[in-house]
Amino acid sequence: QVQLVESGGGLVQAGGSLRLSCAASGRTFSYSNMGWFRQAPGKEREFVAAIKGSGLNTYYKESVKGRFTISRDSAKNTVYLQMNSLKPEDTAVYYCAADRQMSNRPYLASEYDYWGQGTQVTVSS
Repeated sequence: QVQLVESGGGLVQAGGSLRLSCAASGRTFSYSNMGWFRQAPGKEREFVAAIKGSGLNTYYKESVKGRFTISRDSAKNTVYLQMNSLKPEDTAVYYCAADRQMSNRPYLASEYDYWGQGTQVTVSS
């Protein structure tokens, strides 16, 4: 069983930065792909970023490339999402997810086994 707890969300002005953290319990963290997804009001959940279990491969939604960076610290069982140059359209609830099967399609929400409760990110204009 894996439990995920996100933190770091909040209210920020456009152009600002936030760093989200996702603390994972369980020894399978190092062998899991980790992903960040987000869901805005009235919209479907969408992929934001993912990192493979090895930490060597990362994937990003096109609109966040160059602004967001995903990373992981296996010693702390934590994955991070550094978000810079935030825009109002980044406003959403952000969810952390874990995939123990290490799918080759880390951009698909259906590939993930475990989800956190979400953290709200609000970007004001």
